[in-house]
Amino acid sequence: MAGLRTETPQPESLTVHGQSRVLEVGFADGSRFRIPFELMRVYSPSAEVQGHGPGQEVLQTGKREVEVAQIEPVGNYGVKPTFSDGHDSGIFTWDYLYFLGSQQDQLWADYTRRLEEAGVDRDAPMEAKGGHGGHGHACGSH
Repeated sequence: MAGLRTETPQPESLTVHGQSRVLEVGFADGSRFRIPFELMRVYSPSAEVQGHGPGQEVLQTGKREVEVAQIEPVGNYGVKPTFSDGHDSGIFTWDYLYFLGSQQDQLWADYTRRLEEAGVDRDAPMEAKGGHGGHGHACGSH
């Protein structure tokens, strides 16, 4: 996951809309994205969600009602949200937020396809996994 790439426009505004559960991000190129919290949560850049390499991704379910309980800046390059389900280990760089916002339709389609392939309902509760539970994952701890 990169920090700020030169071709990614600088962020100009960031608004958490709790009622509608979207993060609104405005960029210097005039782009403005309303990214649903659910999309952010199921595509979190954390190792807990992405795994440690290709094919190790963990399909997220039961995140439709997730909220952003808190959001903290991380240097000049992104933010770290804490979600209402306790997930707080993903750092969302400006590049990654731009990607999520600009590719929302394709990402939703991919997510829906992955759910169908797995035979899992979008609202099904997550199964507990040993060692990589819902409250963070420390890389190198195993």
